[in-house]
Amino acid sequence: MITLTAGEIGLLVGGEMHCDKDLLVSKAPVFDSRKATPGCIFLALQGEVVDGHDYAADAYRAGAMFSLTTKRIDGPCIVVEDVIEALSILATFVRKRLTNLTVIGITGSQGKTSTKDLMSHMLSAVGPTVSPAGSFNNDLGLPITLLECDEKTSFCILEMGARHTGDIARLCSIAQPNIGVVLTVGTAHLGEFGSVEAIARTKSELIQGLNADGIAVLGNYDSYTPAMASLHSGRTIKFGAGCEIRATEIEIREGRPHFDLVTPAGRDAVGMRLVGEHHIANALAVAAVGTALELPIELIASSLSTAENSSKWRMEIHDLFGLLLINDAYNANPESMSAALRSLVLFAQERGGQSWAFLGKMHELGESSPAHHAGIGTLAQELGIDHLVAIAAPEYGDSLGGTVVHHYASIDECLSMTDHFSAGDVVLVKASRSEGFEVLAQKLESLWLDKSGVES
Repeated sequence: MITLTAGEIGLLVGGEMHCDKDLLVSKAPVFDSRKATPGCIFLALQGEVVDGHDYAADAYRAGAMFSLTTKRIDGPCIVVEDVIEALSILATFVRKRLTNLTVIGITGSQGKTSTKDLMSHMLSAVGPTVSPAGSFNNDLGLPITLLECDEKTSFCILEMGARHTGDIARLCSIAQPNIGVVLTVGTAHLGEFGSVEAIARTKSELIQGLNADGIAVLGNYDSYTPAMASLHSGRTIKFGAGCEIRATEIEIREGRPHFDLVTPAGRDAVGMRLVGEHHIANALAVAAVGTALELPIELIASSLSTAENSSKWRMEIHDLFGLLLINDAYNANPESMSAALRSLVLFAQERGGQSWAFLGKMHELGESSPAHHAGIGTLAQELGIDHLVAIAAPEYGDSLGGTVVHHYASIDECLSMTDHFSAGDVVLVKASRSEGFEVLAQKLESLWLDKSGVES
């Protein structure tokens, strides 16, 4: 963060000062007192269960210069009406000060975090780069990420999520992105938006938020995203089949994509370390940004080939003494579920064992939820998945064709299925985040290792 005094911050946010105005702030704000470090600001957020004001003293002892609060506390603070609004004002000011900073905004119904991780890997080879940890993509996470930048930062990558129309427009007003990336429009959060058309309109707020000299990067994987080019008067780069940024000669080896990257600069080979054919689209989005920034194609291709999985529970591969476990428990929607099942089949084919899909509910699909779950069940059968283990999700349907469907009411009840695992089998664990399937992945892994230890 650029260095500011408490007095400057107080004036910016219109707060009531209860601390020394000469205190120097040089670190981005935190809202977890355990993460406070010398030079930061503590955000005293009022939650449904926890009141951040109760932890301000802990943050101060850890080095926080003062707290942003909504009430007077026993300690240095600046009192404001709304802490989140004050944070946004501060981030907007800092963004305007950092005139040499290139901000890349990313949105889409799936792939935001994976694309962010790939892009961070590429841009870090060019200059100092800031990107969010995990999915820090809302009114709290985006300003904090932006405030991590200082005069030495070259690039800031920001995920932009949305729960309502106008959310992305508000984030753009803070971040002022130079490049806006829309990956795809899908059905994630369909229950909240009501229609795919409403989702598309919300995603398009990123493109509408670009200045005339900004660059729009648009995927070619649905009918809505390419059409967003009409909303931007400046340069547009499209990626996907038939576009200027595309992949050819595609092969999947051990579940990992290999292809020739084609850009206006030429062609170069890419061999990704990430699992899943769906990562080709994410890689092309990153290549499009690299093209927009006029990076050498050799650098783009090599960075895509060397990037590792850096976010938890996203297609994590665990090779467990004969059993391959794919932990993709972070989140789920129909598009990402389909991609994960296709990767499961490829791995099982290569290893010669049975395929096991442990699936939980996909949330936020609204009235279409039963149909989407049934569709995934049908897809599993069409792909030839050997076992679909549905946990508290009867909507996936019953056994048809060659797929055996097992229904269980809870994670603990389904653990007996490990008795039927054999060496060479491949297990996928996937559900919406609130289902807590990372616990299931850990328990399956532990049980298999115990079984292997007994057998050995």
